[in-house]
Amino acid sequence: MDTAKDTTTRKNFTPAEIAALSHLYRGEVYRSTLWRTRLDTTTNWAVVTLGIALSIAFASPGASPLPLVLVGILIVFFLMLEARRYRYFNVWRARCRWMENHFFAPMLHDGDLHLEEHWQQKLAEDYWVPRYHVSLMVAIGRRIRRNYLWILLIQSVAYGGKLLVHPFPFTDVQQIFQRADVGPVPGEVMIGLGLLYVVTWSVIAIWSLRHDRMLTRTRKGDTGSAMG
Repeated sequence: MDTAKDTTTRKNFTPAEIAALSHLYRGEVYRSTLWRTRLDTTTNWAVVTLGIALSIAFASPGASPLPLVLVGILIVFFLMLEARRYRYFNVWRARCRWMENHFFAPMLHDGDLHLEEHWQQKLAEDYWVPRYHVSLMVAIGRRIRRNYLWILLIQSVAYGGKLLVHPFPFTDVQQIFQRADVGPVPGEVMIGLGLLYVVTWSVIAIWSLRHDRMLTRTRKGDTGSAMG
């Protein structure tokens, strides 16, 4: 006897179930929008603090480049906070896209649009056992690619410009290291840490990009394979 599941039929919703699912979708859209706004807030904080650091570092010829170094700590803090918020946002966004792909799209399509038959079960399991759909590293990489790449680029260029041309153009390499000195920490160490800072975030961004592309190729042609 063949016990295989019949995937040629789709569960039919009652009018009451359709109304409940519509309200659920509206709720998920609201939560997605709310958390998307919170992402913008942390990005704005990073931009504002970087602007303040730039103003202080270039305020006078004798101003130290230290504010551009210290603001990096704040930017990292905001990046981590935003990555955490993005993981929450991605949960609500994924649920919205899941319902759009498997419920609303087939309803609006005028042809024979075949999608996964048991999509309701995966959506129910996501509500029964809530979980993040992306790892923290992937979230960090995505936020760097979307926003923080430009913030980090401006910070790095400003720091390099401060050492090279402010308050006057350098005349030898040793002068650059002297300008980068921070108390007992030599300039060579500060510049080395700065390069490590830039390379680390760049590697995470590139890794997350490759990860997302691989995920897209894996899911291509299999719209019901996973949420997120």
